[in-house]
Amino acid sequence: MNRVTPALALCAVLVAALPAQAVGRPAPTASYGTKAPYAPQQDPRAYEKAPAGFTPVFTENVSRHGSRSATDGEDADLVLGLWDEADAAGQLTRGGTEFGPKVRALRTAMATVGYGNLSARGKREIQDTAVRMADRLPSLFDRIARNGEKIDVVSSGQGRAVDSADLYTGALADTDPALRPLIGATRTDKDLLYFHKAAGGAAYRDYIANDKRLADTLRSIQDQPKTHAAARSVLLRLFEPAFVDRLAAADQVAAARAVYNLYAIAPALSGESPDGRGWGMERYISRSDAAWFGYLSDAEDFYEKGPGFSDSDITYRMAGVLLDDFFRQIEAKKAGTSDLGAELRFTHAEEIIPLAALMGLPGSTTPATPGVPYTYENNPWRGANVAPLGSNIQWDVFRKGDRYLVRMLYNEKETPFKAPCHPIKKTSTFYDLDDLEHCFGRS
Repeated sequence: MNRVTPALALCAVLVAALPAQAVGRPAPTASYGTKAPYAPQQDPRAYEKAPAGFTPVFTENVSRHGSRSATDGEDADLVLGLWDEADAAGQLTRGGTEFGPKVRALRTAMATVGYGNLSARGKREIQDTAVRMADRLPSLFDRIARNGEKIDVVSSGQGRAVDSADLYTGALADTDPALRPLIGATRTDKDLLYFHKAAGGAAYRDYIANDKRLADTLRSIQDQPKTHAAARSVLLRLFEPAFVDRLAAADQVAAARAVYNLYAIAPALSGESPDGRGWGMERYISRSDAAWFGYLSDAEDFYEKGPGFSDSDITYRMAGVLLDDFFRQIEAKKAGTSDLGAELRFTHAEEIIPLAALMGLPGSTTPATPGVPYTYENNPWRGANVAPLGSNIQWDVFRKGDRYLVRMLYNEKETPFKAPCHPIKKTSTFYDLDDLEHCFGRS
């Protein structure tokens, strides 16, 4: 088979790019929140081998779309409006003088890519992830090609998810042309992969729009003296004090958050920068200020999409439809009623984050006690680790006779299922399917 194999050395470098982080000590990429670019989390040479006699018979995943442009130009417009005023008044700092043209160029690049569309980096992330999947499971894809098994592809129907599906399956087919006719056309299932906006998310949407406790908690987190101090610090890098003093406190925070948002999205568009290596936006915001605004972004995602409050599952209950589908696909394979060799799903952070909470994946196991706000010191949840751009969850199924084992990869790292699920042995990441179904209350 003419299969493309990624260089192991490169994979090792990418793994090192997003190191694990301890509670209270954000990883270097934590300040990007869920806009952090993707990197696989395990050296491919370190995967556990399947137990003797077990061969892969099925794989399924759910992937967030790859790195993208900002969804609109509001942040750039806000910042540039202020920049133009300060420029006309002679109120720019030396760094601020450089900043305006940089933001204009970034805004042009985002508009050229298309707001919300995949960037060059995002396209490459998705394609590389597909190639690594094929490289991890060569005998499975040999089997699929040999037996004419089907590969089903489903997305949320949103443009960047559809594009990710097409890029992923195209790269997968390039590893072996015999797979191409077996890959189905990408179909849309919003109930499954856009559930926060579908019928199953009605109660969730009411919570986001009307829950007073949520609104009060987020307000208490965001409207702190440290937020106002960080906002002023951000703006003083760009504008003279007299200009910053003219802005109301709320306007200072809004402007600083816009600067942070541009900083956070810039790595996703590194391929569109003039030299193809990045925009250098980190020069215009200190690490501590970026970390603070990154925390504020994480707090919002934590309460609106993640583990949330300890006495409620409203943020992640709706992800049950996706978890159920993972089990249904395997059960159909085991029952002999499915002709699929792979099920590939493409979605968004709004689905990955609640699914991670529902499944109890690492970093998503700890909700916040009401009255005790989420902080980096008391909770391990970090958007950059839970759902970076291109994040994915994959289950691989192995068979020996009538017995089936399941292995989970989370951002391509072998990951244990939640307690009290038990692997086949203490040091393994393989789980007996029957035991796993019992653990999740399906038997």
